[in-house]
Amino acid sequence: MSEKPMPETTWDADEFGWFGGEGAWGGRFMPEALVAALEELTVAYNEAMADPEFVKAFEDSLVDYANVPSPLYEAKHLSEQYGVRILLKREDLNHTGAHKIRNVLGQALLTKRMGKTRVIAETGAGQHGVASATAAAYFGLDCTVYMGAVDTRRQALNVARMELLGAKVIAVESGSATLKDAINEALRDWVASVDHTAYLFGTAAGPHPFPSMVRDFTRGIGDEARAQCLAKYGVLPDAIAACVGGGSNAIGLFTAFLDDADTAIYGFEAGGDGVETGRHAATIVAGGSGVLHGARTYVLQDDDGQTIESHSISAGLDYPGVGPQHAWLAASGRATYEAVTDAEAMKAFQHLARTEGIIPAIESSHALAGALRLAPKLAAEKGKDAILLINLSGRGDKDMGTALDYFNLGEPTGETA
Repeated sequence: MSEKPMPETTWDADEFGWFGGEGAWGGRFMPEALVAALEELTVAYNEAMADPEFVKAFEDSLVDYANVPSPLYEAKHLSEQYGVRILLKREDLNHTGAHKIRNVLGQALLTKRMGKTRVIAETGAGQHGVASATAAAYFGLDCTVYMGAVDTRRQALNVARMELLGAKVIAVESGSATLKDAINEALRDWVASVDHTAYLFGTAAGPHPFPSMVRDFTRGIGDEARAQCLAKYGVLPDAIAACVGGGSNAIGLFTAFLDDADTAIYGFEAGGDGVETGRHAATIVAGGSGVLHGARTYVLQDDDGQTIESHSISAGLDYPGVGPQHAWLAASGRATYEAVTDAEAMKAFQHLARTEGIIPAIESSHALAGALRLAPKLAAEKGKDAILLINLSGRGDKDMGTALDYFNLGEPTGETA
């Protein structure tokens, strides 16, 4: 499936956080009050990653606490149906139920190293909030989580989990009351408390160094999957797939495969009611170059360059921007991004539950739906031994309210946006 020539380039950012060259994607567009804090974070992060003791402590926490490496599971019923080998990277089996725990353990450990005592975080689906509250409890840090008011209703179970873990959850009522607005409020908090507070950014977006830092803390997803695939099948996958909102689970998977020209890379964005309706979160597919939350990237915006509201049935993908490295991968042609509608995602959600006995997060269901759309083409080109690897980034417990409403399985909960 990989017919495009590999561009001669580096996939990493330069020292100023630019992907694809200065002025292309990324950078740092922030108020003066946060520039010193971001520079302090950059220096601390670079020093930590060069320190074998820090790296070992991070890796030990992943193994001993977070239950990684996660398994690579061959979904045999799906494979039989679609005529290719379909592999699921089971990040849903990590402690707290998603890939998010990898990122926050790294950032919380760095917070302790920097001598700070409090963390703040933003969350959409609640998985990053739960992971942040968990890491804060584990490392003995105070924790405040900002969450859009709409999302607190969609993800009430995760709000309860965060509070049980000792975090203060602040419902944000401004704007569309979703992830974008939660990030805005978290940034305001950070400006006022930066001397003792670290911002545990939840996705591979935002100003430098967050996109690179989040990627590096989550890249174990791809490193493990690549090694597991080689050990089990003796070859690399023909194609890999992940859902993309901000893009942390996707960049965590993609990074290990960027130089493998024969492995095609697919990211699936939230198509909502359909890109043509305007009610979606397909930022790369239907957005344009702009600046959001401190970085130049693809943004959903109107003719005047103002950011517009996104829509997705998945709170975790309901974001009008995307991480800048994804913007670079799309612009360079190394990765392909497509939209998956709410209806397609929910069909895949139900299909995986009934064929493999696995209930995925609705975010992950977007990756599954997109990958199953590709499977017939892959089967025709490569045959039944072709390998299609999908990152199952989270489990669906948190989404049961939405599923109950969508499939009319019980009394309405009102959680379907």
